[in-house]
Amino acid sequence: MEDKELQLVDHLDELRKRIIISAVAFVVFFIVGFIYVTEIYDWIVRDLDVKLIVLGPSDIIWVYFMIATVIAIAGTIPVLASQLWMFVKPALKPIEKRITLSYIPALFILFIVGLSFGYFIIFPMVLEFLVNMGADMFVTNFTAEKYFRFLMNMTLPFGVLFELPAVVMFLTALGIINPFVLSKIRKYAYFVLILIAIVITPPDFMSDFVVTLPLLLLYEISINLSKFVYKKRMKKMQEEEEEFANA
Repeated sequence: MEDKELQLVDHLDELRKRIIISAVAFVVFFIVGFIYVTEIYDWIVRDLDVKLIVLGPSDIIWVYFMIATVIAIAGTIPVLASQLWMFVKPALKPIEKRITLSYIPALFILFIVGLSFGYFIIFPMVLEFLVNMGADMFVTNFTAEKYFRFLMNMTLPFGVLFELPAVVMFLTALGIINPFVLSKIRKYAYFVLILIAIVITPPDFMSDFVVTLPLLLLYEISINLSKFVYKKRMKKMQEEEEEFANA
């Protein structure tokens, strides 16, 4: 009993260490993002025909914090993934260590791809739709706080959703999920993804279709990648069993 309690304490200490390292990385990237907010801001609003307005000093601070936070999240993802890998590494076999380590850069790349998809495709499409819808009724002015909040809502979710293939492969490699389960819950997953697409897009069929199709494609890619990883894992386990039986 005491040995189990000591092991639990050691695991909790190790987990706390990994969380602290990730938190420090977030703070560091946040500071870096804060320093370069002006350059990032100029790049984001480069195509706007109007100058954004603020309604008070707090709006300025909010924009700074929002931009710095997005930079911090993007920069912390590989650090957080590496810390998670180091936490579970002692329980992994050598082949599993090498395989799971390769997912760390994939998580970062997919997050950036998701942000880019949201920013370059979804955000301008939705913004144009909404502006045109009220063009004959309102004088359109954008506050910096409202504009960047809308931008974040249109991009950040895609950064997270595009992580799905790497996460599925990682969990399959660890034996937590398998492609059979993913195929079995496909209709429920489709429903959730379609619901997400409808919620974050304007109420027209084309916008819903443009967002839904990549999300469903991501899920199908995830299933096929899971099958690939699962077959390799089963083959490796079978080879190990045969070696153990012949020893």
